[in-house]
Formats: sequence, C-alpha cells, structure tokens
Amino acid sequence: MHHTPVGFNWTSTAIQQLRSLWAEGLSAAEIARRLGASKNAVLGKVHRLHLPKRDSPIRRAATAGGTRRKRPIVPKLRDIIPMKSVSAPVTPAMLPTPAPSFARTGKTPCCWPIGEPGTPGFRFCDALAVTGRPYCQQHCAVAYRRPTTDEMNEHTA
Repeated sequence: MHHTPVGFNWTSTAIQQLRSLWAEGLSAAEIARRLGASKNAVLGKVHRLHLPKRDSPIRRAATAGGTRRKRPIVPKLRDIIPMKSVSAPVTPAMLPTPAPSFARTGKTPCCWPIGEPGTPGFRFCDALAVTGRPYCQQHCAVAYRRPTTDEMNEHTA
C-alpha cells in the first residue's frame, strides 16, 4: 500500500500539472499517483481551484449501456390482503389480538429473534426486557455469559 506524506506541497508546478491532467480527463486516483499525492488531496485542490466538475465514474459505469437498475415492483396492500365484505358486522372475535402495550408501562419488549427472518413464523420474543438491556431475563442468560476458563485459555495460547 502506498502512503503519501502528510500535507502535500502544492507548488505552482504541481498545480499546473493538476490542471493539465484534470483537463485530460484522468481520474483523481491516477493524478494522485502521478503527482505523489493522495486522492483526497487532489480532490480537495480541484474543489478549491473551482475546476470543472465531472460525473462520478461509479455512476457512469452503473448507467452505461442503459442498464440502470429499476426499482422493484411492490404490490399494493389491497392486492395482498383480500378485502372483506362490509355488509357483515364486525365482531370482537374478528379483530386481531392486540400486542401488549409496552409504551403505557414504560417497559420495552425483548428483541430476541425467534425463527428464521423472512419466514411466516418469524417474530421477536414478547417478554419484558430487563431494564437497560435489549433482552428478557432468559435471553440475557444466553447472550451475556462469562467465558469459561477453557475458553479464556484458548485465546491466550
């Protein structure tokens, strides 16, 4: 890895070379290599000299040949959840069971994941978290444990 000295000295010759190489369209990294400066030093000087801006080579490569990434098609909620008939009266049994309201109690729920993310059964533990911790007592015992003597000896050997 090449390291440049801190505080590159921008002499009038170096500035002329920078202007010339920038006008030729060389990348900031290539100019930095040729001048013996860092890429950030080159970009900073380009900015301070008000040299013309150029498109990012990353953006140019991403849109080359008209291959722009398209946003994924997200289905509408009404297409996912079938609408129920309004004519039938709504009974309490039809309503979803509300989650415990931790906001009213000032407590927070346990953040321990249960199941595989992305699968229908995935959820978080709904027990109360220990104050100052993200997990309930049971999951704190799993997450925060002291290493055994054997484990400690493994790391020091």
